[in-house]
Amino acid sequence: MSDTILETAGLTKEFRGFVAVDDVSLRVQKGSIHALIGPNGAGKTTCFNLLTHFLVPTRGTIRFKGQDITGSKPAAIARLGLVRSFQISAVFPHLSVLENVRLALQRARGASFDFWRSESVLSVYDERARELLEDVGLTDYEQALAVELPYGRKRALEIATTLALDPEMLLLDEPTAGMTHEDVDRIVALIRRVRQGRTILMVEHNLSVVEGLCDKITVLTRGRVLAEGDYATVSANPEVIAAYLGSTDG
Repeated sequence: MSDTILETAGLTKEFRGFVAVDDVSLRVQKGSIHALIGPNGAGKTTCFNLLTHFLVPTRGTIRFKGQDITGSKPAAIARLGLVRSFQISAVFPHLSVLENVRLALQRARGASFDFWRSESVLSVYDERARELLEDVGLTDYEQALAVELPYGRKRALEIATTLALDPEMLLLDEPTAGMTHEDVDRIVALIRRVRQGRTILMVEHNLSVVEGLCDKITVLTRGRVLAEGDYATVSANPEVIAAYLGSTDG
């Protein structure tokens, strides 16, 4: 299908007899926000690790923009435009917010991490770095050290460094985990802003975030797809209620 940007068929991962991801067939539509939800241990993060090849599938295939990427290296997958938030955003705690984004821009353009080069040479990246900081609401923090940022702002910085790669598709693994209500609202607004021209696949435990953001939801339990559809559809599914929505640990 031409409007499918990411597709898996029979995706499976076994660990010494334990099946963490079991025959998952997933189809993500271009331009959508698609969520993976399910109880703890359902296989959501393992699925993410398979999509970006931080884990090797036991069997099954992964296609991105019609191209079979099964077995590709993580860096090669990122260059194709499929980027997981932490892949490029190993934030340097003792560099400024602006410097962190600038380094990500250098990497995105194929430049090395030229720590020893003069400030005037590196300043060519400043304008775009400031645009990205504005996109994620960090304009007032550009000179702050990353280590000094509040947790929610640090997550915003990680997203900014990921956006420096100009990815066509973003994988966000629990973007609001551990946040205050204020930070959750800020990150939700940020995701809405950065979705323009992009596809987002996210793992998220906060169901109010999922309800408000996501076009389609895939529910995993014990490594298998239990249900799929919009929030109204999956939240009314008795099996989903029993397996996930009724659980207290998310």
